[in-house]
Amino acid sequence: MAISEAFFERVDAGRFLATEYTRGPWDPGSQHAGPPAALLGRAVEERAGARTDMRIARITYEILRPVPIGPLEITTSVLRAGRSTEVVEAALAPAGTAPVMLARALRIRVAEEAVPGVAPGPQLPPPGEVEVTPFFPVPWETGYHSAMETRFTQGAFVSLGPGTCWMRMKVPLVVGEETRPLDRVLIAADSGNGISSVLDFGRYVFINSDLTVHLHRHPVGEWACVEARTSVDAGGIGLADARLHDEKGPIGRSAQSLFVAPRS
Repeated sequence: MAISEAFFERVDAGRFLATEYTRGPWDPGSQHAGPPAALLGRAVEERAGARTDMRIARITYEILRPVPIGPLEITTSVLRAGRSTEVVEAALAPAGTAPVMLARALRIRVAEEAVPGVAPGPQLPPPGEVEVTPFFPVPWETGYHSAMETRFTQGAFVSLGPGTCWMRMKVPLVVGEETRPLDRVLIAADSGNGISSVLDFGRYVFINSDLTVHLHRHPVGEWACVEARTSVDAGGIGLADARLHDEKGPIGRSAQSLFVAPRS
């Protein structure tokens, strides 16, 4: 059966069908967290009555259970509304069941040239100067790994230690809809722990149950870069911390809390 050339199909305003491109590397029936993270971020920005003079400055995801590949429903609610800031929550659930993923976003009002812009940090080598880097071996042909183009400037998926990886979507987030720069950043940010793994994939699991993304600048362009480093305590708690970039320079940071354990 042919699959749609996108991560999701829109059924109606709040319902979607996940395609095989959302499949993660560990379970054939579960999604990589990147695509649903991007979908929830879009829902926050597109909800009915959303203010156009605000944008996401921080979004935190709680991954309550594996996100299945299939029909999904998204609901949104405003938790706090102010003149300069608001907090919006979005929930993702398989049709008719409890949420499997939550997002809580802080949106801040923006104005043109309100203050002098300051962009800390150097630019990275552009993706056009870097060779395509393959994913680590995945036991199925179609999934997140086949829908993303990856180019490492430091490290690799199969190398241990810090890594810096440019990422670009090969297919749209939603069938027939424009892919936006924010989609591209949020779909890549959950890959920080894989980009900077410090333990052997074959011997250990290091699973994130959350993701927080801070953005000081709205992203531009087709490429997002995750410059990541992972730390692990002997008690089995880890942190993947990353600086996020687009082709103009740094745009923010992401962080993932990790559960780390030997494979059984």
